[in-house]
Amino acid sequence: MKRTHHCAQLTSANLGSQAALVGWVDSIRDHGGIIFIDLRDRKGITQVKFDPQDNAELGTRAAHLKPESVIAVAGLVEPRPEGTVNPSLPTGEVEIAASTLEILNVSETPPFPLDDAGGDKVNEDLRLTYRYLDLRRPKMRKNLQVRHRVSKSIRDYFDAQEFIEVETPALFKSTPEGAREYLVPSRIHPGQFYALSQSPQQFKQILMVAGVEKYFQIARCFRDEDLRADRQMEFTQVDVEASFIDREGIYALFEGMLKKVWKDVLNHDLPTPFPRLAFHDAMNRYGVDKPDVRFALELVDFSETFRKSSFKVFASTVADGGVVKALNAKGLADLTQGETKSLEEIAKSLGAKGLAFIKIEGGEWKSPIVKFFSDAEKAELTTRLGLADGDIVFFAAAPWEKACAILGRLRLEAAALLVKRGKLTLRPDDWRFLWVVDFPLMSYDEAENRYVATHHPFTAPVEADAAFLDSDPKKVRGQHYDVVLNGMELGGGSIRIHQPALQKKVFEDVLKIPADVVESRFGYMLKAFTYGAPPHGGIAFGLDRMVALLCGTTSIRDVIAFPKTQKGQDLMAQSPTPVTAKQLKELHIQTVMPE
Repeated sequence: MKRTHHCAQLTSANLGSQAALVGWVDSIRDHGGIIFIDLRDRKGITQVKFDPQDNAELGTRAAHLKPESVIAVAGLVEPRPEGTVNPSLPTGEVEIAASTLEILNVSETPPFPLDDAGGDKVNEDLRLTYRYLDLRRPKMRKNLQVRHRVSKSIRDYFDAQEFIEVETPALFKSTPEGAREYLVPSRIHPGQFYALSQSPQQFKQILMVAGVEKYFQIARCFRDEDLRADRQMEFTQVDVEASFIDREGIYALFEGMLKKVWKDVLNHDLPTPFPRLAFHDAMNRYGVDKPDVRFALELVDFSETFRKSSFKVFASTVADGGVVKALNAKGLADLTQGETKSLEEIAKSLGAKGLAFIKIEGGEWKSPIVKFFSDAEKAELTTRLGLADGDIVFFAAAPWEKACAILGRLRLEAAALLVKRGKLTLRPDDWRFLWVVDFPLMSYDEAENRYVATHHPFTAPVEADAAFLDSDPKKVRGQHYDVVLNGMELGGGSIRIHQPALQKKVFEDVLKIPADVVESRFGYMLKAFTYGAPPHGGIAFGLDRMVALLCGTTSIRDVIAFPKTQKGQDLMAQSPTPVTAKQLKELHIQTVMPE
């Protein structure tokens, strides 16, 4: 089984030499009794010839091989006959005239084609059931290679910046104010539980207190959340923390990391520094805090225009403290009735009572609400939205955040419809990075009747706003920042609170967490901060999302070797599964099945 070359290595420079290869049978062809096998390993393909005139017994054995069987061959490297050269393969000028064949394992017929074109048409559940076969496909193999190169590039970058990689525990304590956790029962301590770490957040801050100063980790994290294309219950993040750093230092550090990754993997030079956009501006202009800025279609505020309008719906909204915003979906007046209905349902799902819109066709404004608009209002709409024939304007009249969210979603839907019509081009390799900054430190939770941390409770307030923590927490901006790429949040972080008194104040006075709960959950951290905690900050990047974007796929399941389905199942290993009564007894657990 000792090979001399891999299956993408032999060229005309090797003509006349002996070579030994191992791999999988990619395909078998019989040309007049001469058997040709394309032999594949993780590097590529080499053609192997079995000529019955040279060795009849060898040719017979080769003819009976099945695709995906594992073999070892050896023989002389010869030129391919004239007219059979394959310029698309590195080995396309040569073939091996086999003198030996060892059959290492015979394969059954695979349940689906293992080429990219055929495999892409297969139901994903079937691919995940036979994941070991799915990963043989060239595209999937390439995705894993890209993931490796991204991880190596990141490690090389932070090593050059004198960071050290530290592994933090996967078994942590439960912190129920965050995302839903996976609980792990303790056999040694009956009735007590660990939680699988959602993030190394608290440990990496403790490392700053410990004087590590520059920490990073490619960390495995766990959250018991509903799954979708960009979310898994176990995921990998690039986790970083540094002492004596401010926001500008963070921006430069991570722009450098992303620049290196894109250069190493795609040989693409990212322009830096990245643009920055304040949270309030992002919401006002794009209706979302992770905007796709590859296209315009910006939201425009017309609250003042309609403050005294005869259209009572708009005027009363403004009088009640809400806003009127509009979006010109340029060139989309040809919406079908079904498409319009779908957009209306989306708007309603976000809290709208309906979908107010105006179509401009043949120089005429078409809408039931146009009759309520004055000439001055129509003129301002025309000027500020740049209205032209073929446009359609969507309106949202609601509290500011809701109006932004409604039109922000319609903006994305409109862009997709324009792409479908060939009126808008969105290239996946048009890399539009930006920082979204100045998020509100706190948000008010009506259901709980208290403030909650917008990011997490360890984020430091902007110094100029800290005085409002007591009087009006909603005015306080946090030193939080997100990296956004083409409408996807790649990562986020913040400068942290490092003063124990301020951290305790945020927990107890602003978030209204009882003092005993603060002590039980965060007491060790507050204690650590009393021993000379340096100013520090950090960020976490979603490795899976980053690799998916680099590979040009919309699902992170395509860049994870063994992902879970949207139902949280591993179809290959058939997990989760029940456990035995003995196991439950050892853990002091009883289960109660739902009705």
